[in-house]
Amino acid sequence: MPDKKLNDFSWKVAGEAGHGILNAGLSMFAKTCLRSGLYVYATAEYPSLIRGGHNNLDVRVSDKPIHSQNKHIDMLVALDKASIDKHAGKLSNGGAVIYDGEKISIDKSAIRDGIKFYSIPLSSVAESSGGQIMRNTVAIGAAMALLNFDLSVLEGVLTDSFKKKGDDIIQGNIKAARAGYDYIKKNFVDDFGHMLKGAGRHNKMFLSGHDALAAGAIKAGCKFYAAYPMTPASSLLGSMAANESRYNLVVKQTEDEIAAINMAIGAGYAGVRSMVGTSGGGFSLMVEGFGLAAMTETPLVIVESQRPGPATGMATHTGQADLRFMLHASTDEFQRIIIAPGDVQQCFYETIKAFNLAEKYQMPVVIMTDKYLGESYFTADEFDAKGVEIERGKMLTDVELANATDYRRYKVTEDGVAPRSIPGQKNGCFVASSYEHDETGFEREEEEVRVTMHNKRFRKFALASKELVNPGPIGDANADITIIAWGSTKGPILEAMKLLKAKGIKVAYQQVLYLSPFPTSLIKETIAKAKHAVIIENNKMSQLNSVIREHCLVSVDNKILRYDGRPFSPQDIEDGILKILKSNVPQVLEYATFGMVNEVKA
Repeated sequence: MPDKKLNDFSWKVAGEAGHGILNAGLSMFAKTCLRSGLYVYATAEYPSLIRGGHNNLDVRVSDKPIHSQNKHIDMLVALDKASIDKHAGKLSNGGAVIYDGEKISIDKSAIRDGIKFYSIPLSSVAESSGGQIMRNTVAIGAAMALLNFDLSVLEGVLTDSFKKKGDDIIQGNIKAARAGYDYIKKNFVDDFGHMLKGAGRHNKMFLSGHDALAAGAIKAGCKFYAAYPMTPASSLLGSMAANESRYNLVVKQTEDEIAAINMAIGAGYAGVRSMVGTSGGGFSLMVEGFGLAAMTETPLVIVESQRPGPATGMATHTGQADLRFMLHASTDEFQRIIIAPGDVQQCFYETIKAFNLAEKYQMPVVIMTDKYLGESYFTADEFDAKGVEIERGKMLTDVELANATDYRRYKVTEDGVAPRSIPGQKNGCFVASSYEHDETGFEREEEEVRVTMHNKRFRKFALASKELVNPGPIGDANADITIIAWGSTKGPILEAMKLLKAKGIKVAYQQVLYLSPFPTSLIKETIAKAKHAVIIENNKMSQLNSVIREHCLVSVDNKILRYDGRPFSPQDIEDGILKILKSNVPQVLEYATFGMVNEVKA
């Protein structure tokens, strides 16, 4: 038996929609590894089609914490010929392909040397176990055999996964997995270069960014969620709806995005913690309502889950090109808080903070995610909500309003935040409309009233600026290069830092968690201290750099940009940073799915 790489493995299952790709990857393979005490990361790619098209899912497994997928895969489970054509080039040296040799013919000469092929009659074996739908279960059993993994753990996962469907389905899937496992052991020598070994069960969670965000919203006391289904925000709607009865929520799938934001504003006006979710195209329809929340100073949390555009763009892929849109979407001008979490922990805790901020400062708060963060699955520590506080700001009680004779909802205060009542409170009545108004809410157009109320609303933002403190840099204090980035690039950046450290390169990483108010002093200091600074983001124009230039009056010349709808891999970032460090001039590096396609001297 050759030496095997232990507990450091990347796996992909691919096939046509309807082949059970997500079920095979998440419900079977990933959960089996997770239950064995290993760390798991999973991310899927699927087309914007109601039926058909090519689906694939990557699962990375390790006995150490991991934050993203790898660029290369060690094993491909190909459920059709297209999967081999599309993904065989991504296999690592010594990688393996599991496929149905009775159904698929492979030209091995077209695939580079060193790849191992494991032909298994997936369809025939599945048919004898209970039907074609079990092909993926057979393939996973075969994968477990190649990895010398304990099949009993998979059998336990199958038992739990199918317990609602009855014992016949459970036993059929166990039989299918065992058949795939036995076929490998009987027909192939033990020469695959990877193996997985359980590390003992742990109390870790396995959840997506949107799952974590939904949990944060529920913990924060959100009782109303409205959305029109729009990928990738649809998964958040699904998470909220799944918990509707358990946590006494009202989850409303509206007729369009305009109705969604207006309903959420109405709920916020009534004193309910409310949230609305969408993607860029849907938010385009929400912009007028966005301004209504600002003018009426109604607390509102908006989740904007990005995908490539413009227009419909690439509905089921990822990107980070809505930053400028979210910063400036409005008629006229008003301030808003924008939070961009980078992992599931931040999705949970920052969502709780978003609700507190919305009520404390009586303004819209935007949480920016994207398909990559929102729909990828992470192994994460259990959330600790013991210290979570619910801050409702200046919300008046009935006792406080009992003797009020001149209640002014929009009272001009030193901090810009006025005491707030909700409908039904005696002596707390007020007018709320989209018009400019005086302290009572009545429409006014005089110059002095406009200036006074506009300045009042802006003072709240100045106060919020003092409260929101971005996390400090991660990595080496005396770094060779400093990365500045926001949002979902956090995971691949953390993994790339490991790769670079192994090569003796010191890297620091400064995440911009709060994009509005912008951390001007922090970023100025970060750039001033950096030997080399580089921005990494999923858009073409380096929108973060333009925001830095606007606020800090400096520019970051080195950039690594990707805008093909796919996330960065750690190896993409590693390669880009190595190119920057070897160059004597600043670099703008652009990536595509097949690697670096354009290098432009800045």
